[in-house]
Amino acid sequence: MKLYARPLAGSLKAALRDTPVVCLLGPRQSGKTTLARMLVPRYAYITFDDAATLAFARADPTGFVAALPPRTILDEIQRVPELLRTLKLAVDQDRRPGRFVLTGSANLLLLPGLGDSLAGRMEIVQLHPLTAAEQARAPGGFLAALLGGRLRPAIAEAALQAPLALAERIVAGGFPEAVARPAARARAWHREYLRMLLERDVREVARVRDTTAIGRMLELLALRTGELLNVSSLGNDLDLRRETVDHYLSVCERLYLVRRLPPWHRNHASRLIKSPKVHLLDSGLAATLTGLTAADWNKQRSRFGHLLESFVVQQLVAQAGWTDPDLRFWHYRDKDRVEIDLVITRGQQTWGVEVKSTMTAMPADGQGLRRLAEQCGADYQGGVLLYAGDSAYALGDGRSLAMPLARLWDL
Repeated sequence: MKLYARPLAGSLKAALRDTPVVCLLGPRQSGKTTLARMLVPRYAYITFDDAATLAFARADPTGFVAALPPRTILDEIQRVPELLRTLKLAVDQDRRPGRFVLTGSANLLLLPGLGDSLAGRMEIVQLHPLTAAEQARAPGGFLAALLGGRLRPAIAEAALQAPLALAERIVAGGFPEAVARPAARARAWHREYLRMLLERDVREVARVRDTTAIGRMLELLALRTGELLNVSSLGNDLDLRRETVDHYLSVCERLYLVRRLPPWHRNHASRLIKSPKVHLLDSGLAATLTGLTAADWNKQRSRFGHLLESFVVQQLVAQAGWTDPDLRFWHYRDKDRVEIDLVITRGQQTWGVEVKSTMTAMPADGQGLRRLAEQCGADYQGGVLLYAGDSAYALGDGRSLAMPLARLWDL
């Protein structure tokens, strides 16, 4: 399998220089172990996927931590979360930076009672599946250019990418094992990945017995990715109580399967709808669950449009990890049904991102960006409409541009 340069390595190195415990979190099979072992090759490596090691750590956390080498990688820490409190005591006795690197395939911040176990002693770095920029061996500088106001109009002399190639990127997703395979084999990998996740991680992390129901829910969410989340409707379709659906959604968030994108609003903007949007985190997994292939780009344009939106959201959230981890992400939709797929904020500073699957973009397509600019006033820093064409040009309001989707990976 190919090895990819991960821009997030810089954030990980910086954390190791001044923090006793660095926790690298992200979906299973996203490359966490590979990145950690590459950055700190001299650290001892211990994985809790090993049954004997797991049993020792669970039976005697204090003895286990006492026996650890001075600098250690502890892989798949979510399998023994009780160890975090023991690590806290060890770190309090020795606060040297870079003592432990933890990796986890479940978001520890969302596990009840554990998010603050190492508060002040641990820095969390989030690793996502490969972005399109990483797959293209490019720096992934689009988000930085947007935030810095460095995007400029440019008329293309030649096509940047054919629509079919864009569709292939979307259905491939970002898991390294999947992108290394032909399309049919990648779908088989996605199905096996989900099966293993449901059979082991869902049972272990969330103590859920009926994993079949979560699998069915993920199939429905894949069909509704990029749409407003309606928990009641989801419960009716699955014949489950609302409380159960909420719990299952939380489980999927912990395991980096889905993302709930909250609504952006200001306190005085009472007309805004407060429902979150739901996105499957990996577009390749979503495509497999819905049966979409790259050849369906023209026949299933509406469904591909939602999948493309989730793809773009994931690209920009991942780029934030090495650009500015303090950024926050939202969606916008008001009662006039004017909407923006992604709103990015840093304090009061606000940017908007719209996504279109069409080969052309018109000034009218920037209506949502103009509405957001009206809401934000001086806080609005600019916006971009990403579309499947080749040229970049102003949308007419002086602060927003239409940009080719290919800029996500070629800047």
